[in-house]
Amino acid sequence: MVDSQTSSTQASPIEEGRRGLMLILSSPSGAGKTTLTRMLLQDKAVDLSLSVSVTTRARRSSEVDGIHYYFISRAEFERLRDAGDLLEHAEVHGNYYGSPRAKVEEVLAASRDVLFDIDYQGTQQVRQKAPGDVVTIFILPPSMRELQARLERRAEDSADTIAKRLANAKNEIQRWTTYDYVLVNDDLQRTYRQVLSILEAERLKRARAQTAITQFVDILLKE
Repeated sequence: MVDSQTSSTQASPIEEGRRGLMLILSSPSGAGKTTLTRMLLQDKAVDLSLSVSVTTRARRSSEVDGIHYYFISRAEFERLRDAGDLLEHAEVHGNYYGSPRAKVEEVLAASRDVLFDIDYQGTQQVRQKAPGDVVTIFILPPSMRELQARLERRAEDSADTIAKRLANAKNEIQRWTTYDYVLVNDDLQRTYRQVLSILEAERLKRARAQTAITQFVDILLKE
């Protein structure tokens, strides 16, 4: 585990008053997004909340409602979708998945940040609905040969499935221009440090703390 670059000391008045952000990580399968997501969530000093999706898929015996997903009916999902209460949504193998807006908004309003592990299509939907709150990072593999080797080392998929994942990866990689930051994951520890640096810088952006800065400056000028 890498030592966090995010300070664990008490936040400044500006940091406490800022609006939270949505950090989106995307990558082709096998490029490291899931591992980086797990590292970020395990690092308590980083203080990120994971966006838990809603789904119409049946709950598996190993899954906990509200932890892995919020399991809802198709009718409820369609109501949320039609009311604009989902930041992004998709249909996969006949089941619906989506990110509920209200729960994310609660976290952002409390000056905390939300982590999303979604693909480029979901990323574009979230950006369209909340452009000022989104920070996007795309993770690239060092080479297609290495990506294939990582998929093969998993020993989870057949040769045909791996071939399909590699074909999909090439399509996803072409979307890199739609992201704010692009990192090559040739060294996991370094890539993690880079993600932390991006997060720290984005948290300090004036636009996210405009109200808090204004109030603090007013107090300074009255002294």
